[in-house]
Amino acid sequence: MFNNQNRETNHLDDDRLFTSDPSQRTIARRLYDQVRELPIISPHGHTDPSWFARNEPFGNPAELFLAPDHYLFRMLYSQGVPLETLGVPSRSGAPATDPRESWRVFAKNYFLFRGTPSRMWLDYVFYEVFGISERLSLATADLYYDTITQALKQDRFRPRALFEQFNIEVLATTESPTDTLEHHKAILDSGWRGRVISAYRPDNVVDPEYEGFQSALDQFADITGEDTRSWSGYLRAHRKRRADFIAVGTTSTDHGHPTAVTYDLESSEAEALFQRVVSGQVDAHEAEVFRGQMLTEMARMSLDDELVLQIHPGSLRNHNQNLFLSYGRDKGADIPTSTEYVHALRPLLNRFGTEPKLTMIVFTLDETSYSRELAPLAGHYPALRLGPAWWFHDSPEGMRRFREMTTETAGFYNSVGFNDDTRAFLSIPARHDMARRVDCGYLARLVAEHRLHEDEAHQVARALAYDLAKSAYHL
Repeated sequence: MFNNQNRETNHLDDDRLFTSDPSQRTIARRLYDQVRELPIISPHGHTDPSWFARNEPFGNPAELFLAPDHYLFRMLYSQGVPLETLGVPSRSGAPATDPRESWRVFAKNYFLFRGTPSRMWLDYVFYEVFGISERLSLATADLYYDTITQALKQDRFRPRALFEQFNIEVLATTESPTDTLEHHKAILDSGWRGRVISAYRPDNVVDPEYEGFQSALDQFADITGEDTRSWSGYLRAHRKRRADFIAVGTTSTDHGHPTAVTYDLESSEAEALFQRVVSGQVDAHEAEVFRGQMLTEMARMSLDDELVLQIHPGSLRNHNQNLFLSYGRDKGADIPTSTEYVHALRPLLNRFGTEPKLTMIVFTLDETSYSRELAPLAGHYPALRLGPAWWFHDSPEGMRRFREMTTETAGFYNSVGFNDDTRAFLSIPARHDMARRVDCGYLARLVAEHRLHEDEAHQVARALAYDLAKSAYHL
């Protein structure tokens, strides 16, 4: 009998994401029971370190869920909801919007998320974290808003307490070389035992097409005391900043280039190219060459300081130019492009792909490259690992496709488990729970088809949920 959906229960089924096949589902339950309580390793994310440095209460549901999460507001924007009505800050500052009204707009349009991973994450958070058992709708919007707002006033909902409640072992944020790292230093000085580290993300000083590149070079010089407009000084500045990041716990670098292109130029060629870069006279091709050369330079530095090299190319960022001009980066208008890896990575892999001290993790937004390019590459080069389920593929179907398209060639152990890549702190346990369920379901099928012994499946399930990320990221 159909009931009024406005008052439907927000119910989380214990068998969600498991197959309906009874034999496989039984095996999946056994596997999941062994990994569901494992600590969370979150080595690739974009949460705000100031949350943990200051440990101040989160303000309200709109500020906590809507404003920072492009997964949510990109869907609403696609249906004609203006970002300012959701409280998303523009370049001119935060809009004068009543957060309760923003929340009501979100609740009214919650049906848009049916079938999406965002819906699963949010339902998990609403039920598991805040104990709300009624489904979100316009009719329950105020109930949600008041319940969450009251909860956020309690000490157990402060950032550090939630970090511990979520059983997070380590959480990596992402900062640029021009960041002061003051929040990470404050966390270390506070005596709190939670492990929040950074990742070195130098896009703003290695991409000549990045907005504000020239001024970022000047900031880079100020913060390092090096001449960042000379090739040798510029490289020394990177080494200094990498050391600063390592001092606050960093174990990886992170590079969001438009493509996976790498170059291995002679030193004199690289220096000549750099001089054209700092003069602002490079064209699009030369900018691409410089980005590719800097990936090789970052790998060279990793041989000395052992920072893990992460590359996640293939996004045409800020596709919506008007939105970018009004709101800036990371507002949900980053669109995947087809990405080539075999030729693009060859210069870097020929130079450093067999180095035992280098770990290089490659992500993709282009699923067509999984079985054709990335799995064969990772199944050959000792330095290369696959970073699964990033961004658009951070979903049940995307996770299954990744396993199906890479395991037969690269195996499980040339991947790095699961990376949540989130800006929304409260969704981290929901995303990891989803990944663990999907992986256990996949392994259960292999066991049921007699392609994997169940004792081996238990070992693999633990590796995918915990061990591989911890090892690959040197945590």
